[in-house]
Amino acid sequence: MTDVKWRKSSFSTDGANCVELAVTDGISIHIRESDEPEAVIRTSPAALGVLIGAIKAGRLDHTL
Repeated sequence: MTDVKWRKSSFSTDGANCVELAVTDGISIHIRESDEPEAVIRTSPAALGVLIGAIKAGRLDHTL
């Protein structure tokens, strides 16, 4: 993934622990943690939208 343009949130600082996103081939979304840039998750816009919707709705807020 050498020619990928990674973007991080405007809420992130210049330090570590930032989530970064990139779009390739116009449809694939790649997500990585700035501390481990070689570990990349690839997903679709629809699947990412479902995840973000679940997070916003609190459906992933579980206590152990």
